[in-house]
Formats: sequence, C-alpha cells, structure tokens
Amino acid sequence: MEAPVGVFDSGIGGLTVLAALLQALPHERFVYLGDTARLPYGTKSAHTVERYAVQAAQALMGRGVKSLVVACNTAASVGLDAVRAHSGAVPVIGVIEPGAEAACAATGSGHIMVIATEATVRGGAYERAILQRRADARVVQLPAQLLVALAEEGLVAGPVAAGIVSHYLGPVFAEDPPDTLVLGCTHFPTLAPTIRDVVGPQVRIVDSALTTAAAVREQLLGAGLARRAGAPSVQFIATDGAERFARVGSRFLGRAIDARRIELIDL
Repeated sequence: MEAPVGVFDSGIGGLTVLAALLQALPHERFVYLGDTARLPYGTKSAHTVERYAVQAAQALMGRGVKSLVVACNTAASVGLDAVRAHSGAVPVIGVIEPGAEAACAATGSGHIMVIATEATVRGGAYERAILQRRADARVVQLPAQLLVALAEEGLVAGPVAAGIVSHYLGPVFAEDPPDTLVLGCTHFPTLAPTIRDVVGPQVRIVDSALTTAAAVREQLLGAGLARRAGAPSVQFIATDGAERFARVGSRFLGRAIDARRIELIDL
C-alpha cells in the first residue's frame, strides 16, 4: 500500500487544510493528527509549541508518511525548523511559507495584514517570510484569538460574528487599509464570508489552507510521489475527545466524520 501524507494540527483547525488537500490531491491517502488534548497551541510558549510539534510529527513519521504537512500556523511559525530537523528525508511543508508567497503575489501596494493567534503573531514568522520575498512590504500583524472560538462554536455568520470581526478589523481598515489580508490561522477560512463583508470587496484575502494544498501538490508531483489513481482515504487520529473532534471537525472539513473511526493516542 502506498505511503500516506501526514497532516497535523493542534486540533481541528487544520481540517480546513485537509479539505483543500483532498480537493488538490483527489487520489491521495492522508493521516490527520489533531493534538486535541493539548490545544490551543496559540496561547502557549514557543518552547512548548516546538516540543508538541516535534512529538506530533514523530507520531506521523511512525506511520510511514511520505510527506508531512504542518497544518497549524502556530506550530509552523515556531516549530517548523525543529520538525524538519527530525523528519529525515521526508519533506515538510508548513502553512506560512505558501501563505507568504501568495500574499506577495496578491498585493499591489505591499501593505499586507496578517491576522493570527497570539503565538503566531509573537513569533513573527509571517512578517519574516513576507519580507524575505518583498523587502519593501509593510506588514501589520494582529492577534485575533476570539475568532478561533467563533469558528469552533460555529458562529461564523450573523451579528455576533460580524461584531467581533469588526472589532478586530474595523479600525485598521477604516484608518489605513492594507490591500491584502492573510488568514493566518486555519480556523479563519470558515469566517471568510463575514471577513469579506467587513473589509470590503477590494481587499485581496489569502487563505493559507488553499495555498498550502497547492504547494503540497506541486511538491508531490515534482518528486514523483503523488498517487495518480484510486479513491482518497483519511485516517483520523486525536489525543482526546473523539466525539467533539467529530462534531466540530465535520464543519471544518465540510463532510461528516464518524467519531467511532477516530483513533485516540497519547503523545
């Protein structure tokens, strides 16, 4: 049996990346690990996030994956180098570099805003990645932790969602609007229509889930590792709470997840 692609996140947010991967690679086998016992990563120290990321990566490496996707902006922002150091010959792709590449391609003025978790903003990985590609860019980073809770509660539209998104983004886009907005957390694509309503039609919105899926597809095809026939499959692994993983995760993935088919492990 062909080796699967490993995907991990602190919980269920990375399922938006998995959904994009299933679209981009319709014949591929995937193993998805959500470290639900230790979420959220976004409020933890860099040292702790790095350790958790390496442990999750090692668990997937033990499943014989052919490629590893760090589908968590926080883990990718502070733990990507450590994961790569432990991955051997297995290629590792994080969500930040493809997102930064897409932001630089999208922006006209070079004024780019990134909304993310506290830890992702604190780590500054998006800003560094953008400035490496466009030295004259002006990058504004904003932690928007409440949007994570909105997404997980399914409150992605309506007055509550609109009010909180406006709380974060309204002042910035009223005073000095960037022309490009990066959704720097895998939860945030579920709020994209509400975010679009707040920032207006002229702002380019970069979804790191879609850009990461495109990067993984290119990498697998380039290395001759892509599965070119057969039905896709997904194995779900979590570290706690199979019922909640299935209930909330189904909204993020866009298809039903059977809690009985989720394997629980310790890291």
